[in-house]
Amino acid sequence: MQRSAKWFAVLKYRRREATIGDCIAITGIRRMPDNSYSAIEMIKKLVSFDTTSRLSNLDLIHFIADYLSPLGVEAHLIHDKGGEKANLYATIGPRDVPGIVLSGHTDVVPVDGQAWDSDPFEVVEKDGKLFGRGTSDMKSFIAIALAMAPDFAGAKLRTPIHFAFSFDEEVGCLGAPLMIRKMDQFGAKPRAVIVGEPTMMSVVNAHKGVCSFHTTVRGLEQHSSEPHRGVNAVAYAAELVHHLSMIGADMRDRHAQPDSGFDPPYTTVHVGTIQGGTAQNIVPRHCKFSWEYRLMPGEDASEIRRRFQTHVDEVVLPKMHAVDKSTGIETEVSAFVPGLMPEEGSPAEALVLALARKNTTGVVAYGTEAGQFQEAGNPCVVCGPGSIAQAHKPNEFIDLGEVRACEIFMRRLLDEVCAA
Repeated sequence: MQRSAKWFAVLKYRRREATIGDCIAITGIRRMPDNSYSAIEMIKKLVSFDTTSRLSNLDLIHFIADYLSPLGVEAHLIHDKGGEKANLYATIGPRDVPGIVLSGHTDVVPVDGQAWDSDPFEVVEKDGKLFGRGTSDMKSFIAIALAMAPDFAGAKLRTPIHFAFSFDEEVGCLGAPLMIRKMDQFGAKPRAVIVGEPTMMSVVNAHKGVCSFHTTVRGLEQHSSEPHRGVNAVAYAAELVHHLSMIGADMRDRHAQPDSGFDPPYTTVHVGTIQGGTAQNIVPRHCKFSWEYRLMPGEDASEIRRRFQTHVDEVVLPKMHAVDKSTGIETEVSAFVPGLMPEEGSPAEALVLALARKNTTGVVAYGTEAGQFQEAGNPCVVCGPGSIAQAHKPNEFIDLGEVRACEIFMRRLLDEVCAA
């Protein structure tokens, strides 16, 4: 396709408030497929797929692949070991130059036991909001990016756009590493990665890491009238939980970073679930609890785990073994999600600050896949529509103003990657 001087003249002004309509009206390059979607239509479509983490996400992934195919965009699927779930990686534009990755997770948290006013998997528009599971966390970002795909594909991009959509983020960011390891096979190393978790379109350049564990205490059953002859798994688990709370208090008191911008400004320790025992009159043989710590960027990721294990080995196990040597305590890592370290002035930060029209960056306490991209050498920031305050709740919603703000962001991105 021969480009005119007027085409280049328009795109030269990439820092002005150009709209997609401006670009397309002059270039005439837009080719809308028959199955095109507006941003809101795409949000409704993606929410309609129940991709709770315990379920497969393949129906949604195959829908996206089929949607991109008429645009001439090949989708690469990276499956889990069982083939029941998949990441999707797709590129629009040249493959031999550094591009911009738009990243999001396709899974959502369960709705079980939550009091929803409507079907969680059918978007309801009311009072300027879209209600539905995943509207805020984080299908809206994915949907807005996909709704822009025809415009990205219809332009002759100088900088490629990559879609990187993962599975099982909500249960430990398990899917993204499989995709990140293969990204270099699909093209040049990215110039920037934008993880579209809900930040109200603010630019986030740091977040905490997450280390989570399952600890199993194996005791010795006995009649409750003779507790001294048994090893009470629940009681020893409670001792360990208390010890974790003491470690958490120590992290708060000795390691707080008041000027970090984090809330709270220290590493936190949390016990989430505990199950054990058989009956009131039986000394329990088994107890299991799950726990985690949310690590401040730059802190030793193994310190808390070491302190916990030292207490197990030197204090708790000797007391258990004094009654019965077959008892024990095992701890397994269920997830490790690295934090996002600030990279002041990185290509990702500079780009997204310009696109979002922001002058400052912020931090968040929740974890994302951004740290995994960063560990692989990709400049990365977090920026997306919606509020984390609505995530994981019944009647989750995103404000339509957030949808519009993200659409404008994507239009500016199109202007950026088209620029001469």
